[in-house]
Amino acid sequence: MNNFFKKEGVKSVVSSILCILAGILLGFIIMVVLALVNDRTTIADAFKGLGILLAGPFSSGNAAYIVTNVGDMIFYAAPLIMTGLSVAIAYKTGLFNIGAAGQFYMGTLAALMVALNINTSGSPALGVLVWILALLAAMAAGMLWGAIPGFFKAVFNVNEVIVCIMTNWISANVVTWVFTNMPDLINRGAGKSGYLITTAMTGNGTPKLGLDQIFKGSYIDMGIIVVLILAVLIYVILNKTVFGYELRACGSNKYGARCAGMNEKRNIIMSMAIAGGLAAIGGALYYLNPGIELKFDTAYSQLPSYGFNGIPVALLGSNNPIAVIFVGIFIRFLSMGGDQLTSAGFNKYIADIIVALIIYFAGFSMFFKGFLSKLSKKKTVDSDLTKKADIQSAGDKTDAPAESEGKEA
Repeated sequence: MNNFFKKEGVKSVVSSILCILAGILLGFIIMVVLALVNDRTTIADAFKGLGILLAGPFSSGNAAYIVTNVGDMIFYAAPLIMTGLSVAIAYKTGLFNIGAAGQFYMGTLAALMVALNINTSGSPALGVLVWILALLAAMAAGMLWGAIPGFFKAVFNVNEVIVCIMTNWISANVVTWVFTNMPDLINRGAGKSGYLITTAMTGNGTPKLGLDQIFKGSYIDMGIIVVLILAVLIYVILNKTVFGYELRACGSNKYGARCAGMNEKRNIIMSMAIAGGLAAIGGALYYLNPGIELKFDTAYSQLPSYGFNGIPVALLGSNNPIAVIFVGIFIRFLSMGGDQLTSAGFNKYIADIIVALIIYFAGFSMFFKGFLSKLSKKKTVDSDLTKKADIQSAGDKTDAPAESEGKEA
């Protein structure tokens, strides 16, 4: 059993679960406190709220409503998983990609520039080709944007966090500036202001592949399939290729990697470029959906939450691409339950507080891993001491008759 808890993967999973449980427990305590100070709610409501939160999209409604909620949960999880992958692959190379929000925006910009300027209505096959082109454009834009902090880090040793923050706000302003000067793409119907038209008008939306028939009424499309394929591909690259080994080697010790003949500067730039491409694809998949609108006129003043929420997703998943999938879906699972908290007398933003607490505790994942490592080492030492004591005791018992026989002789 001790050997089981020595495995790095097991320690990562256990530490992530502890972070999640700590966040949920503290969130429940907050609900209890709110129930005590509010005359309209009781302790029973706090327990009811906890149950609703843990039920996620299954918390209320008829079967059709639940199916729709599950479909939406999967759709909204896709871009979150992509930004989580973005942060994870950079972290493997020893870099902290806080620029996923800006890369997300640049992917959105490039994808919509392609998808909204080419009208393929009435030609589904051509629409798919344009959609693929939009994804490729988004990936290229994101890789270029991600390579900027990578270049400054590799060549001038400028902290990547500083450059990422700068590029985040530059991208936000670029999005507003570009679309403000493209009046043909602005949606002027139904009294809207500051929104772009959607891919529903140009026929270049993300294909549904029949998923909309399974999860009727939801936004779900084949974006989640693209995400799963990319996550597996990143896992293979990191763990089964020479290039992935070099990235991880640079992350462990870039000076040692250089002494081993690896080009650490190239690997740093490539790592950030790939991270940027992944976050950008997340933005493209989100806004290429026919039902999602981009409010471009306020983009300059706020960054997409997906970019920052990808950080705890990567941390809770221990930067493992496969684990990031499950963590991303779980975070969205909790958020979907939060939308139903009003039925228990609580504001739906309580769910956001609990998710924020889980995000906060994600920073302690390394602490929990260290604690588990020390615990397993202590058990190993105690086990070894016990074995030595047993061996010594057995030896003493064996020697005792021999000494007795010698005295008689």
